[in-house]
Amino acid sequence: MSTPIEPAAPATAPTVTIATVTTEQAATRLGEFTVVDVRSAGEYAGGHLPGAHNVPLERLDEAADALGTAAARGPLLLVCASGNRSAKACARLAGRGTEAATLEGGTSAWAAAGHPVERPAGARAPWPMDRQVRLAAGSLVAAGFVAGRFWRPAHWLSGAIGAGLVFSGVTDTCGMAAVLARLPHNRPAGNAVTFEETLARLAA
Repeated sequence: MSTPIEPAAPATAPTVTIATVTTEQAATRLGEFTVVDVRSAGEYAGGHLPGAHNVPLERLDEAADALGTAAARGPLLLVCASGNRSAKACARLAGRGTEAATLEGGTSAWAAAGHPVERPAGARAPWPMDRQVRLAAGSLVAAGFVAGRFWRPAHWLSGAIGAGLVFSGVTDTCGMAAVLARLPHNRPAGNAVTFEETLARLAA
């Protein structure tokens, strides 16, 4: 009598551990790192770590090869406003075999600790992207609620935004942030380093 074969247990995806660097560690070792700011171009222009390159999170895949080349030369440090987007970027790069660390607390913690930030002369800092998303989403929900009192189908706008926020939370993505990043105030100034120039510098 043959022995029944037990079905194989489903494979589990490996857990990715993201290396974290504190602001003091980063300040001490800044010259060792290739620093990459994954915020929008507008946020980056409003103030960034000295020497940081700008690769917006939504364009990370386009920069993957250049970032891999940079990581092969020395440690890669990814930065955003608070550490959330840079941690996501580290995880995505890890999936491609590129190691990177994230700055704990992001640029906000760096500036709060009294460390210097660079910004072009006359540059105006836009709000952090998460704040822009909250403002846009809240405004659309409120507009849908008010308009719905006069035209009931307008309530669907509030429902759609609510569903979008739920989807964003479940998938840890944000389509609204990607749209807002394309608005003029979040785009680089005319004399800013282009994305292509940034890739060339990372790969050099």
